[in-house]
Amino acid sequence: MGEQTTQGSRDGRLVLAVDTSTAALAAALVRGGEVLREVQSLAERNHSVHTVSAVQTMLEACGVKPEALDGLAIGRGPGSYTGMRIAVSLGKTLAWAWDKPLVGVSSLEALAYGAWPAASAGADGAAAGRAWIVPIMDARRGQAYTARFAAIGAAPEAANPPADGAWTRGAPDAIRLMRDWTDELAAALGAADDASRPDAVWLVGELAQHEAEAGRLQALCPAVRVHALPHWLEGRAVAALGAKRLAAGERDDVHAFAPNYTQLTEAEVKLQEKQAAAEGAVRHDAN
Repeated sequence: MGEQTTQGSRDGRLVLAVDTSTAALAAALVRGGEVLREVQSLAERNHSVHTVSAVQTMLEACGVKPEALDGLAIGRGPGSYTGMRIAVSLGKTLAWAWDKPLVGVSSLEALAYGAWPAASAGADGAAAGRAWIVPIMDARRGQAYTARFAAIGAAPEAANPPADGAWTRGAPDAIRLMRDWTDELAAALGAADDASRPDAVWLVGELAQHEAEAGRLQALCPAVRVHALPHWLEGRAVAALGAKRLAAGERDDVHAFAPNYTQLTEAEVKLQEKQAAAEGAVRHDAN
């Protein structure tokens, strides 16, 4: 954890990346796949205090002016309700003020992508040709924000985007009961043909409450190696995925850009229940 600086190339797309969807504040300044500066700080989700200063420090330390940026890559969740809003709000403000393209990145995909180097090296140095990488963010009560991705071969170096076909999504971002998700993964492995069946499955991320499910998945699928890898989300992964979108000419509408909540907050649920009850009362009175 902390702040790191790497000498980068003077060529290539210059991207500022920020994600505050987890307990780790993750930010990076990347040029052409080279990490110029990176911050990964566990601040007990107190991101509202540190995020702006972290971005300012990175830019100043690298001598980068806002006008030199080619775009902003922002992690839009899923994850912490309050945390997601901090990065999204900051990204919208900076993109508007600096007149720079903004692209959103799945925080779950960034979590998985950042763990790919370890997965591609394999356990005990035995490289896997094809791996499923399953990111896990704890959502309490036996639930997790999760998805599934397939990676082929060695991971790109540093913060380079994935090559076409080497990184694909296998399941959407969602909040799921981990026990049910393990059963779904086992079923997907059982249904996979020889061309798509992975050599290994890696559960990565916040595993303190869910590591036992890796063992259960191994018991359900003994023919596939299952690994558990604790891993914190990295700004360089957000930058790499964002750079791929920017290179394709993509950009999100700054005003419409919003977090991916994946579920309603308790307050929103209560509000909807109250509105539904009020509408029911109106219909009853009308009858």
